[in-house]
Amino acid sequence: MMVDPLQLADGEHTVFIRGNDPSAKESVAELLRSFGWRDIFDLGDITAAHRLEMMMAMWIRCWRQLGNRPFNWKLVR
Repeated sequence: MMVDPLQLADGEHTVFIRGNDPSAKESVAELLRSFGWRDIFDLGDITAAHRLEMMMAMWIRCWRQLGNRPFNWKLVR
């Protein structure tokens, strides 16, 4: 999914970034855009990292329930 977001829902889902270096985040965002990501959501500084990691348990549970089919999150705002 990371390198080909268009493989699911025409790319209409969200990728999250966070970090303390604005220029590094912009470099990462540019790389993600080159892969086809359109919805890149900046969660702020690195203190947000552990909160994003908590989503992994939910992601694994959804993945198992879906029978290993590809899926991703979409932040609707």
